[in-house]
Amino acid sequence: MSDNSRIDEPTGTKTVGHEWDGIEELDTPMPRWWLWTLYATIAWSAVYVVLYPAWPMVNSATQGVLGWTSRGDLEKEMAGHAARRAPIFNAIAATAITDLPARPELFEAAIQGGSAAFKVHCVQCHGAGGAGVVGLYPSLTDDDWLWGGDLANIETTLIHGIRNPDHDQTRLSQMPAFGRDGILDSAAINDLVSHVRVISRQEKPSAASARGATLYEVNCVVCHGTNGEGIRELGAPKLTDAVWLYGGNREAIAKTIHNPRNGVMPRWNDKLDAVTIRMLAAYVHSLGGGEDAPALAAPAAAEAAAAADKAPANG
Repeated sequence: MSDNSRIDEPTGTKTVGHEWDGIEELDTPMPRWWLWTLYATIAWSAVYVVLYPAWPMVNSATQGVLGWTSRGDLEKEMAGHAARRAPIFNAIAATAITDLPARPELFEAAIQGGSAAFKVHCVQCHGAGGAGVVGLYPSLTDDDWLWGGDLANIETTLIHGIRNPDHDQTRLSQMPAFGRDGILDSAAINDLVSHVRVISRQEKPSAASARGATLYEVNCVVCHGTNGEGIRELGAPKLTDAVWLYGGNREAIAKTIHNPRNGVMPRWNDKLDAVTIRMLAAYVHSLGGGEDAPALAAPAAAEAAAAADKAPANG
């Protein structure tokens, strides 16, 4: 190949021999400051290879004489955050969940911690605001709770889950498949649907609902209660309100009676520590549907107070 390079007269710089449409490329040398910068980066790379992890291997990388790793840095940072949070976590762990509301600052800290945990572990099913998904996952913002919506019951549900196989403490309810298993025929199921829609104030009484009331008494009262109020000890839902996980129209109710959808919720006691579960319970309770603790001890407390009033004063 012939050398077409020449000296460019105006600049005195040699050309590289390329020409396109009358334009030629000059072989201008790099500025010295740029070259020294390049040499400095080459020198620094050699130092870096010695000091820090650099060369990838099959299962790891060269360690470097400083022993620094990004994982180690992260572990130190996480340990620092954990140390700063430890007093609050210890206080939450030492406080019964039913006593948290009496300590507003600690309760608020638990709610904030639960909010962070909810975004990681729960939004996939219950949604960012806990509204759930109709037909799939229940809302946590309404007042419909199969096993109770006070702090203690929410914590228990989180700990043991719902219908978890091979876990004898899981929340468990099992509605019979009346249609699939041949317990009721389609006509009887339609009558039963009419009764359920009457007690949920969606339809007016009819001959079909009257027949359905008899079927309900025989097949459903034991779980859902005489008037459809539900039984929490059994995890049986209320049938008299407007909250329907799988829909409250005739088709949806008939489908549930024919072949119930028994949803499953993970138990978190084998995935999360007790404090995180307690904070999650506090956060779920704060979403708007949480209930007050049952006032089971109120009569006993009243009796104790009355006895104290009648007792003679000391001294």
